[in-house]
Amino acid sequence: MTDLAARLADVDARIGEAARAAGRDAASLTRIVVTKFHPASLVRELHALGVRHVGENRQQELSVKTAETSDLGDLTWHFIGQAQTNKARAIRRAAGVVHSVDRERLVDALDAAAEPGDAMLDVLVQVNLTSDPGRGGIAPGGVVALAERIAAASTLRLRGVMAVAPLDEEPAAAFERLAGCADSVRTVSSQATWISAGMTGDFAEAIACGATHLRIGSAITGPRPPRA
Repeated sequence: MTDLAARLADVDARIGEAARAAGRDAASLTRIVVTKFHPASLVRELHALGVRHVGENRQQELSVKTAETSDLGDLTWHFIGQAQTNKARAIRRAAGVVHSVDRERLVDALDAAAEPGDAMLDVLVQVNLTSDPGRGGIAPGGVVALAERIAAASTLRLRGVMAVAPLDEEPAAAFERLAGCADSVRTVSSQATWISAGMTGDFAEAIACGATHLRIGSAITGPRPPRA
């Protein structure tokens, strides 16, 4: 077994344990491998190991890697970083899911970037669980209005919510608040059942609070190479 395969198996075993502890079925969870700064060759190795969901934080890296792995037709690419409106077209061309929609201008830009024949783009409302308004995500009080804006867009499909747990708070408490936001978003659309939460250090807490999509990076990929 390669180091990559061993790390993947270890994380999947830990996800399974956390799911059982929460009384949930691990098969209902989507594990997204974040390949930030790693080459497209790693994506191919992951694909050979059965990985079908991969994530990127930066538009340029997303676009390069999707082009280099375009022959792997069953990969789903998740964009999980902060999105600039002027990169909406490039993001839409490369990603199947955008986790980080946090303002109306971005909703409008992603919707306008659709071309005839494009599939619906799955999007999630990013929620800011901190008290810092400069962090990515919309404040919890604005979640429903933003969800309604997404639901009204003709080429976007509202899927749920996403958040990163604050560093200065117990993850479980933060994810409980996110679960409340998810409940509110489901009043806008019954399809909005996804909760993207949990990374290497806190995915067990996220699973216990209802997360459906986990974003795991270096615990699987290994140390990130230096940024180019």
